[in-house]
Amino acid sequence: MKVTTRKWDASEYLDSPEIIHEYLKAAFENGDSEMLLIAIGNVAKAQGMSEIARKTNLSRQNLYKALSQGGAPKFDTVKKVVEAFGCKLAIV
Repeated sequence: MKVTTRKWDASEYLDSPEIIHEYLKAAFENGDSEMLLIAIGNVAKAQGMSEIARKTNLSRQNLYKALSQGGAPKFDTVKKVVEAFGCKLAIV
């Protein structure tokens, strides 16, 4: 019997504001900026990159590039995207 697998995609499971909040919180608390950017990219993908592009006034292509692994988005881009999720960045 042949077993078929596929790559796990976190964005498929980010289907509620509570889950998204906890996911982003855990990625931030980890302290790894690359992991946080990947998490933000996964949430953007889950919510629809076109919708996030519309809400942020940024191009979809630039968002994909900035939020991909190895991307280096400006802080302003990260802030706009996080706020498009309905979240806020804060220092506590």
